[in-house]
Parts: sequence; structure tokens; C-alpha cells
Amino acid sequence: MRLKNKVILITGGYTGIGRAIARACVKEGAQVVLNGLRDEKGKSLVNELGSTVSIEITMDITEEGVPELLVKEAVKRFGKLDAVVNNAAMIVSSNINTTDLSFMRKMLAINTLAPFAIIQAALPHLKETNGCVLNIGSINAWSGEPNLLAYSISKGALMTLSRNLGDSLFRDHGVRVNQINPGWVLTENEKINQKQQGMNDDWYKKLPDLFAPAQRIFEPKEIASGAVYLLSDECGPVSGQILELEQFPMIGRNLPKNWSGFRNK
Repeated sequence: MRLKNKVILITGGYTGIGRAIARACVKEGAQVVLNGLRDEKGKSLVNELGSTVSIEITMDITEEGVPELLVKEAVKRFGKLDAVVNNAAMIVSSNINTTDLSFMRKMLAINTLAPFAIIQAALPHLKETNGCVLNIGSINAWSGEPNLLAYSISKGALMTLSRNLGDSLFRDHGVRVNQINPGWVLTENEKINQKQQGMNDDWYKKLPDLFAPAQRIFEPKEIASGAVYLLSDECGPVSGQILELEQFPMIGRNLPKNWSGFRNK
């Protein structure tokens, strides 16, 4: 088992990518501390995984003292902490006209500042176990879509945090920090989001090749496979790296011949 006896804290762990990571970690021998906002979802997942290897803590990670409490409960329940997965995120559309400062502050609080605070709280324990941090970002961190302005900024900041700490914490304390930037993932929340935007129930079955060369988008369990590798000892001294899990290159892409989205003038 690749994560045997490791204790892993996973935020946003009740649904979507977080839930898939939790399942994969337990399958590989880990014990998991799950955090989320929907208590019924957390209890259901713990019931599935087993109470001997998982616990749920339903709290808002942006509230004062919660990062410290999550770490404290992990150590209290399982005796140590080997890894943190910062997966919880706020994903809401906005652009330059609809992003006010209040909204931006909330986005950064959830997607950037809370992960930073959790890493700070966990660091003393991660130093003892030569542990690691895995931040779940987004390919939007590189620039993002026009209607994902605030979200893209928050994930760009998270990516810089991962690279910066991936260097300094590993060099000074032996704690690795990496990030996964997923592309388009078919989570239950994404299905709801697309339907609310007017898409049909089966929208994900009829995607243009431009966005999905594989004729489908990612499943959460595929992102979880990458997470297990970065959380495991088998990846060795890998730190400060961004793993892009996308089905086309982010730079230098060959657009279809009939693509008319850009024309020289």
C-alpha cells in the first residue's frame, strides 16, 4: 500500500475531487481527516470508508481558529499528521464588472488564505514526519477565462504559494509542497453549475474537440490518482512542482484548421 499508516487531512473532502482523493488514500492504507461544510455528506463518507480510518469535521476553514483545530483533531485522533490536501475551494463566475472587493476578499479567503493558514498550523507536525502538502489548484491559475476572474486570481496566488513553500519548506524542514492543476472535471457540482447556466442534462456527452479531445472530461478519481503519487514516498524529493492534469497543452497548442477564434488583422 502506497500510503500505509499515513495520516492525511483533506479539506473539501466530502464531495467531488476531495471525496475521490479520500477514497483513494484509504484504499492505499491511509487514515483521513475530512473537512467540509455539508455535515450529512461527511457522515455518509465516513460511514462508507469506516470510522476506524476516517473522521469528519464540518467547519468553515475561513473562520478564526479552524485551521489550528483541524490539525489538533487530526493529531488527537490518529497521533500524528503526515500530509495536508488543500482541496476546498469557492468556484463562482465573475468578471471585471461583477467582481467587487467584498467578493474578491471572500474568494481569496477560501482559496488562498485558508490553505496558507492550514499549512502554517500543520507545519510543526509535518516537520516531525517529513510530511508533505498537496494544494489542488486549477489550470485557470495560468490566466483563466474572462468570467472566472476572481477564481483564477486566487488559484494563481495558490500556485505561487506552492512553488515558494515547495522550495523553502523542503530545504529547511524536509516538508514537500506540490500542486495539482486539474482541467475540466466532471464533479456533481459541475453538473449542477452547467445546468444552472442553461445546459442540457447530458451536456458532458457532447463536448467540442477543442475542449475535450478525448470526447470526455476528467473523472474525479483520475485526479485522485495523481494526488496519491504526490502524497506517497515513491515520488521521492519532488517539491515545488505543479502537475497539470489536462488533455491538451497549456502553451503552444495546435488549434484546429477551422478554428476562427483568432485572426491576424
